[in-house]
Amino acid sequence: MLEKFYPDLQADRVQDIDLDFLVKNNIKGLILDIDNTLVPEHVEEADENTIAWIDKVRKMGFRVCIVSNASEKRVIKFNNKLNVDFIHRASKPSCKSFVKAMEIMNTKASETAVIGDQIFTDIYGGNKVDMFTILVTPIDKREYFLSD
Repeated sequence: MLEKFYPDLQADRVQDIDLDFLVKNNIKGLILDIDNTLVPEHVEEADENTIAWIDKVRKMGFRVCIVSNASEKRVIKFNNKLNVDFIHRASKPSCKSFVKAMEIMNTKASETAVIGDQIFTDIYGGNKVDMFTILVTPIDKREYFLSD
């Protein structure tokens, strides 16, 4: 049971993930968390680093889907400059949103990686579906509570 809480890989930031390693391991789809994974929680829109990284992974042939527990309003605003598929109010670590993301990207669990900063939502959720999981260091250690 405890192994479900361990990531397959760890990185300081998404930009530090060895994408060639993922390609060599037949990963075709990336499920991404937003808050404290791609940007600090209080940042509403994708920043230039995130936009550049998403462009890079797309050019490498990865399919991308944001899976976030945040509201639809939050995810739409963040996704405005990225224009990737997304699932909002995902209820992570529920398997349902991870399975839906695979359907959207047309990938199997063995071809999909989950990238996030939270062990109990991103990593546990991805591992329950037998995906490759990557834990990144949270960008901002502080937690912000925003209302819709």
